[in-house]
Amino acid sequence: MGNLIFYKIVNFFFFTFHIALILFNLFGWIPHKLRKWNLASLSLTAFSWFVLGIFYGFGYCFLTDWHWEVRDKLGYTNESNSYIHFLVTHFTNIHIEEDVVDTLTAICFFSALALSVYVNILKKRAKGGP
Repeated sequence: MGNLIFYKIVNFFFFTFHIALILFNLFGWIPHKLRKWNLASLSLTAFSWFVLGIFYGFGYCFLTDWHWEVRDKLGYTNESNSYIHFLVTHFTNIHIEEDVVDTLTAICFFSALALSVYVNILKKRAKGGP
């Protein structure tokens, strides 16, 4: 019983933290004080997806992996290979093809990364900053 409560709490934590991280990755480049943290977070995400992905599969996310383990302990089955697809179906009950969600995820990620690089690096260079 104690383990069940623990895993339910951890499951809730992963939902909350992962959704917050996704939103931060998408929009954290907007507030001036968060821009460097946003670029670091996007870089860590890219590292997980593309570098760790070499070993674990393209798009690998260690947070997703840990969350899947927790959900497995709770007896849930994960019918999606994509965490974003899982979130869409889990919270909205809308069923969109996984490939479509993956494509939109990539577009949003690379758009946020480009904007973050622009405000963190290119914009500063254009102003003559360090």
